[in-house]
Amino acid sequence: MIIGLDVGGTHTDVVLLSNESGLINVAKVPTDPENLFNSVLAGLEEVTCGIAPGAISRVVLSTTLTTNAIVQNKLAPVGMIVCGGPGIDPEIYRCGSYYHVVSGAIDHRGREIKPVDRDEIQAVAGQLRREGIRIVGVVGKFSPRNPDHELAVREVLKNSFDQVFLGHQISGNLNFPRRIATTYLNAGVYPIHIKFYEAVRKSFDAKGLVLPIRILKADGGNMKFSASVNFPGQTIFSGPAASVMGSIAFAPEKEDSLVMDVGGTTTDMAILVNRVPLLDPLGIEINSYKTLIRSINTFSVGIGGDSAVTFSDGRFVIGPERLGPAMAYGGPAPTPTDALFVLGRINGGDRERAVKGMEPLAQALGVTVAAAAAEIFDSTCRSLLSKAQDMIFRINSQ
Repeated sequence: MIIGLDVGGTHTDVVLLSNESGLINVAKVPTDPENLFNSVLAGLEEVTCGIAPGAISRVVLSTTLTTNAIVQNKLAPVGMIVCGGPGIDPEIYRCGSYYHVVSGAIDHRGREIKPVDRDEIQAVAGQLRREGIRIVGVVGKFSPRNPDHELAVREVLKNSFDQVFLGHQISGNLNFPRRIATTYLNAGVYPIHIKFYEAVRKSFDAKGLVLPIRILKADGGNMKFSASVNFPGQTIFSGPAASVMGSIAFAPEKEDSLVMDVGGTTTDMAILVNRVPLLDPLGIEINSYKTLIRSINTFSVGIGGDSAVTFSDGRFVIGPERLGPAMAYGGPAPTPTDALFVLGRINGGDRERAVKGMEPLAQALGVTVAAAAAEIFDSTCRSLLSKAQDMIFRINSQ
């Protein structure tokens, strides 16, 4: 038997499959970002109830945690140390608030033009430490041709920081701005991914499950879970990739299909052509970041069922921030899910609490609570359809 486990921002979903009889059991539990261990363990205990550990042969994971962190602009603060070279000033590729361009250059043939200044690197490291930075990315312009400068910088930094990521190890492609962005995101999602990694490992240990664990990558393939610790950027779009791969069995043949997975924090979209997902030829593009992470051509929008709804400049603003679950489920702010409760389209939560949460928004617009809820629902749908059209236009323009 196989366990499939997806940790999202709102729910953790677990399934148990058999090669002979297919789906055996399913579980859905709330995701507690502050205690991922309990979330994963609760799902495992529910789905494996009555099943001997020895009957389970492997585990396949997916997650939207890293994707959500980027979409909501909740990346960890990380330092970036960038060595330039001939051509454009690397300053125009700035990522984050702790970005330092340092001396040292290697040309396109891998020959050193100017050596790294160790004293300069020491000074930058000291400044980053004083600013509380614990994770650093290091990128040289032509490091895939010759990584000596990145290695030299790491040698200076190695005893001063928790983790140092090198651009040539994250990607061997020569696209300098994309390699900077890729290394930055890899470093920025590391803290949330390591929490996820440790929660999964501890929960499986607690259940006595000693199994091969794989995690789905953005391109629909998978990698060893242990390898993802050094390459957490590979889990960006892991959850969307799972949605796309799962939808293939239900897509019509000889037609194009739009895949749209509406989650709590994001809505993930993709196109299938004759049941085949499209691949992004260069790499993931998310928010303003263009990366070298090989991916199914997916698009994540910071609008989901739990997106916080506010009122600004005479209109409702939906997302990208998720402050918690819908108010109907005990959350702190009104959401599109609360609008559905007000409209009577879903049940199972506290409708009166959803109504109460919608009242300030209705007053701001000068309409009834029901009218405000209808406008929020319609605005959410219009935004998602507009983003889908943008994605289709972008794909066709290529």
